[in-house]
Amino acid sequence: MPRILTAALALLLAHAAHADEGMWTYNGFPTAKVKEKYGFEATKDWLDHLRLSSVRLAGGCSASVVSPDGLVMTNHHCARGCIESLSGLQKKDFSRDGFLAKTAADEARCPGFELNRLDEITDVTQRVTDATKGATDAAFAELQKKELSAIEKECGVGDDVRCEVVSLFRGGKYNLYKYRRFQDVRLVMAPEQSVAAFGGFPDNFNFPRFDFDVSFLRIYGADSKPLKMEHWLTWSADGAKDGELTFVSGNPGSTSRGYTVAQLEDDRDHRLPAELIRGAELRGRLLGYKARGTEQARHSEPLLLGTENTLKAQLGRREALVDKTFFAQLAKNEADLRAKVKAKPELDKQYGQVWDTIAGLVKQQQALRKEYALEAFRGGGLFAHARTLVRYAEESGKPNGERLREFSEARLPQLKQGLLSNKPLYDELEVEQLAFSLSKLRESLGTDHPTVKKLLGTNSPEALATALVKGSKLKDLKTDKTGNATGGYRKELFDGGKAAIDASKDPMIEFARLIDPEARAVRKRFETEVDGPLKKQQELLARARFAVYGDSQYPDATFTLRLSYGVVKGFPEDGKEVSPMTTLGGAFARHTGSFPYALPDRWLKAKSQLSLETPYNVETTNDIIGGNSGSPLVNAKGEVVGLIFDGNIHSLGGDYGFDETVNRATAVHSAGLIEGLEKIYGARRVVDELLKR
Repeated sequence: MPRILTAALALLLAHAAHADEGMWTYNGFPTAKVKEKYGFEATKDWLDHLRLSSVRLAGGCSASVVSPDGLVMTNHHCARGCIESLSGLQKKDFSRDGFLAKTAADEARCPGFELNRLDEITDVTQRVTDATKGATDAAFAELQKKELSAIEKECGVGDDVRCEVVSLFRGGKYNLYKYRRFQDVRLVMAPEQSVAAFGGFPDNFNFPRFDFDVSFLRIYGADSKPLKMEHWLTWSADGAKDGELTFVSGNPGSTSRGYTVAQLEDDRDHRLPAELIRGAELRGRLLGYKARGTEQARHSEPLLLGTENTLKAQLGRREALVDKTFFAQLAKNEADLRAKVKAKPELDKQYGQVWDTIAGLVKQQQALRKEYALEAFRGGGLFAHARTLVRYAEESGKPNGERLREFSEARLPQLKQGLLSNKPLYDELEVEQLAFSLSKLRESLGTDHPTVKKLLGTNSPEALATALVKGSKLKDLKTDKTGNATGGYRKELFDGGKAAIDASKDPMIEFARLIDPEARAVRKRFETEVDGPLKKQQELLARARFAVYGDSQYPDATFTLRLSYGVVKGFPEDGKEVSPMTTLGGAFARHTGSFPYALPDRWLKAKSQLSLETPYNVETTNDIIGGNSGSPLVNAKGEVVGLIFDGNIHSLGGDYGFDETVNRATAVHSAGLIEGLEKIYGARRVVDELLKR
């Protein structure tokens, strides 16, 4: 295993205020601190412009608007779902061959894709905490859910609005985020998968440094024309330079830096090992599936790559937690806080019991984890559609505040968008995913578990999965030329509501009905016995931290828009200093002609036309985590100097802590992007739009 953490990290964690650490909310950015250290003041106008030029892919990842005509830049691996769906719909392989829309008419709509732009932030902490004031542990989750649903509904419900109450500091604060939804998103350009993820699994597990991981999308309006944007990012003429101040605006998925030691021990000893085993098994199964043929390899590639990225992240997190020096520092940090609370009787009375209470709740969580596999059951796209329809039938008739959160009125437009998207589904892959999930469920709960016996009967997981997939009509969806659902069985069920869904004899619907009572029951137990009480304690823990350290810290990541700052800088590795930049020439030097180190033919043919000294990938000290993929890397002028696509191996421990000496964000350099787009791909229409020429 790679050395992810160093002894220096332990020292840095104790003096984090001196590091360029933090994924800061836009309404909590440390402007004064940055000005003091770097002489740059992030004004309100500068922050607002960067925020309104940043967008989030609803299914994960980040992006930015880079032209007034709605051109959006993100990573290839973030647009992979669109690329694969279009490949299936058009009977081509755009992952293998790349995609370039030579004219606006060639830009192809991405099935089910949605971009969100954060337009407004409102502090609703008082309202949320008032709703649960004095609540028992058992009632806490239900009361909070009702209030959150009410706030989101009041904020706005409609096709172009999404409202979400975000818990910050694990319940210490609550902000209402109001998003503008963009649902007509079209693919403009994507390179070959082989160069977007050059180096494949070996480099991905170490230090990706020669990747052209970029795709361009475009936002269209209701008139089916490119949407005119008031805010967009301009392109830097020079690109990132060594030592330059940089900013990353994106949506980091989640971090656990606010966890207690009991929660960290649970991750280290229980949750992560189990997830690593499952991830490794799924990867092996998908590699076997991929080997069945060219078509299987094509349509399973997004799932395989996503599985590998998750596996990489989990391995890095556990490696961090088993580092004794690192874990000891985390334990010391908690002990220091507890000592400060205990030293003041009024604080000790309010918060002194929090850590022990959370430890008890962690044990309850562990006891429920096996049974919770029924609620966490994932069996592919068809099962996901079936469960959504079955639960929609049940939830849509309830008052808004009593529904499962994902079915609240504020979230129904996005739910419908995903359910009725024309993403291709492949029977063979659906069978493989469902059979794997059934096998793992039986393994987890045991052959004699009543629900396992009810679900499988005398069938093997493979036989049941085959019967369910082959017999289901949920794949049936008719769309118009722009991808909007106009008919088909799936739409008939959704439009027919509870009566139609309840009356359906579709085998996948019937299977979803079969598992749902037990899944709901364990979810209810979890929310009542663990989730609600834990949220209550986390609120108290956040207040304890505020009381001791003030409220000028940054919250854990929550897949919401954040801004980090840092500089272009290399890092030490094996007694040497890794350069902060690679060059295009370095990619050709690494080319072997064999997967995963094989550059596409068009790259080899264009080599003589390229300036091989052009910066290609660049490292910065910006604090990022998964979800930041696709984020723009900008300079103090707010100009694009790169495109974040990954981090070095050391950054994987960033879920629990940040070490400025070795943690690095990795980006495609803006100069390398232009050189490749223009001279390799002939994407002059895109380049002219980026450079405003």
